[in-house]
Amino acid sequence: MANKTAPDSTRRSERSRRAIYDAALDLVGEVGFDKLTIEGIAARAGVGKQTIYRWWPSKAAVLLDAFTQVVEGYEAGLPDTGDLAADLKFVLRATADEFNDQKWQAPYRALAAAGANDAELSAPFVERLLEPGTQVYVNRLRAAQERGEIGPDVDVRVAAEMLLGPFTQRWLMRTGELTHAYVDTLVDLVLSGLRPRT
Repeated sequence: MANKTAPDSTRRSERSRRAIYDAALDLVGEVGFDKLTIEGIAARAGVGKQTIYRWWPSKAAVLLDAFTQVVEGYEAGLPDTGDLAADLKFVLRATADEFNDQKWQAPYRALAAAGANDAELSAPFVERLLEPGTQVYVNRLRAAQERGEIGPDVDVRVAAEMLLGPFTQRWLMRTGELTHAYVDTLVDLVLSGLRPRT
């Protein structure tokens, strides 16, 4: 008599989770966050909505988990070639390209808007996405400060926010295009105020 192996529930759960992530990301790009529903995600993923509710309390929580799965980690930090301006421009140009990609920007914009209105979503959004992203800039600016490239009295946290704040504001409020030229100008202006005083 042949041995029958029991189905691997862990593998099945992982397949379902992956299908739910893909469905949430696809649907938010197609219908927007307001029209995104747990029922719609479940139907697209081919799972029961009770499966989703067993793992997540809301559509925003599903979307946050889905999005953090596709965003690259920040473990590597920013490049450090010895040229601070070039390194910041390189990374912010790549970020601008991502923010202009509809597949990427739809979930991020939805999460930012939802987080602004929901304190329970805002905390993990900041912890898992915004803070790690800001910290890599803080670390890169601190390294530059230690080499004397920016002033010793500069608060590197505030300096990082000076770079990221206008960038994010322009994108969120659609006040202008996120172009490479804009990024270059932003970096040059911010760094002009951070250089050591002679």
